[in-house]
Amino acid sequence: MAPSRANRSAGAPGATLRSPDGDLGATRDRILDAAFRRLVTEGYAALSVREIAKDAGVNHALINYHFRSKDQLVIDVLDAVNQKLLARQAAMYQAGGSFAEKWSNARRFYESDLESGFVRMQAELWAASLSNPGLREKFLPRLLAWKQIVLEVVREALAAYEAEGVKLPPPFTPEVIACWISEFWLGMEFADLLGVKAEQVQHKAALDAVQWLLERLDSDRRKSAARAAPRGRTR
Repeated sequence: MAPSRANRSAGAPGATLRSPDGDLGATRDRILDAAFRRLVTEGYAALSVREIAKDAGVNHALINYHFRSKDQLVIDVLDAVNQKLLARQAAMYQAGGSFAEKWSNARRFYESDLESGFVRMQAELWAASLSNPGLREKFLPRLLAWKQIVLEVVREALAAYEAEGVKLPPPFTPEVIACWISEFWLGMEFADLLGVKAEQVQHKAALDAVQWLLERLDSDRRKSAARAAPRGRTR
């Protein structure tokens, strides 16, 4: 039931954001990398195409050639990081394990993304989208896509629990639980970026509580499966 964040980066600031199939080219990669580092350290409002070009070691005209606009550049940075995240999430789910373990992994992923600066970058784009309709038009579908992934993961978890005889009461629909998770996670990000210590303590307690709940549900699921398993004959 862990949130599969579609707008996260596993890489650290300064790590080259390369396409898995390498089809973007070295120049485009350097520009994406430079833009990522500038967004993380200076924010969207101070983002300068000329400074990005200087960091990337290219003529600033090449940025217009590759990306057409500053907004498209930052969206392409976001998309380049998403490719890494999707691979990371796919590997986690393919590895199997309990839903409590997946939640624990998602928490570790979040700490990595916070440290790398990507959480800051996404918050910058969100804030800029409030007064920039063009950027909002590009950014919002990516945010909603992440929420849809959270919903799909919750549906998968609840279906697995129900198949093993562990069913939540009717008010706890996948949509309700996915809303709790995604909105809590987004609020937690902003509080962490602002460094609100009291909020961070409460967030950890809330994350721990979900961990405990999933461990109990996983335990009930295993017990239910064991009861349903055919027993061998005794002599």
